[in-house]
Amino acid sequence: MPKMVFVERDGTRREVDAPNGLSVLEIAHKHGIDIEGACEGSLACSTCHVIVEPGWFGKLVKPTEDEEDMLDLAFDLQETSRLGCQLIMTDALDGLVVKLPSGTRNAGG
Repeated sequence: MPKMVFVERDGTRREVDAPNGLSVLEIAHKHGIDIEGACEGSLACSTCHVIVEPGWFGKLVKPTEDEEDMLDLAFDLQETSRLGCQLIMTDALDGLVVKLPSGTRNAGG
């Protein structure tokens, strides 16, 4: 089973099982990682914002225009920011590392 790493706000790295077909948001919730996901993956908020480690960013499917619009509302936006609800785990992403932003802003959700 693929694994991924969440870097929590305090810098703690947590490696977790990341089943194929689940979103980063769903994986976070499964393992008690502190990502809200207020709209439950319906692209109506930015509370599942994660910062992807630069080495992984280019391996991801490009964000949709809707995701980019929601990211514009995210707190602590970075060049490698994505919404966790839109990142679906595959074998190709085994080892993916994402960092939680310093905070969230529930804009639009």
